[in-house]
Amino acid sequence: MGRAFEYRRASKEARWDKMSKLFPKLAKSITMAAREGGADPEMNARLRTAIMNAKAQNMPKDNIKAALERASGKDTADYAEITYEGKGPHGVLIMAEAATDNNTRTIANVRAYFSKNGGTMVPTGSLEFMFSRKAVFEFDPPENLSRDDLELELIEAGLESLETYDDAWFVYGDRANFGSLAKALEDKAIEVQKASLKRIALNPVTLSEEEMADVEKLIDRLEDDDDIQAVYTNIA
Repeated sequence: MGRAFEYRRASKEARWDKMSKLFPKLAKSITMAAREGGADPEMNARLRTAIMNAKAQNMPKDNIKAALERASGKDTADYAEITYEGKGPHGVLIMAEAATDNNTRTIANVRAYFSKNGGTMVPTGSLEFMFSRKAVFEFDPPENLSRDDLELELIEAGLESLETYDDAWFVYGDRANFGSLAKALEDKAIEVQKASLKRIALNPVTLSEEEMADVEKLIDRLEDDDDIQAVYTNIA
């Protein structure tokens, strides 16, 4: 999605039934990260990020602990990460990232969401070239650094741009520089609120309010699905 959309996302999350929808998604991210790279956050950057994001959403420590313990359980679901692609109303491009233990169920649900909300799915890989994968970090403005100074400090770590929206700052870099940027921010004692690898549209489009309302119906249905972890579009 367009970069300004990152800031709008804060209010968007309130529409996820808040805790009942968001916490299970965060827990799934923690479990998958721990299974992939081990349960020690110091040795697993992906897990460290997942836990940080969970804490930023006020997820209880017990929930985080349970998600970590679930990663070592033999009887827990084996999740696969899959990206579904499609075109929504008014030609909007949509990519939905899922973590599912039953692809047959999830793809049937996703196909129904598109079909019932003016969209259609396309073959996997069809839209990949329309998006770039970026490391994105969100944090409050630091008290001891100006924007110009911070940009200079982060260039060697892979900074591509630093953007501000009211009281939130966003650092963008290539996905390959996620680790170096995370460490650079940590070294500067900057408390990151959210960190993730996002898909940024290369050619964002602008919609009218009426058109946006049509697209949001589909986005809402996708985001309400328990298996969908993130949804990206080419909306400016």
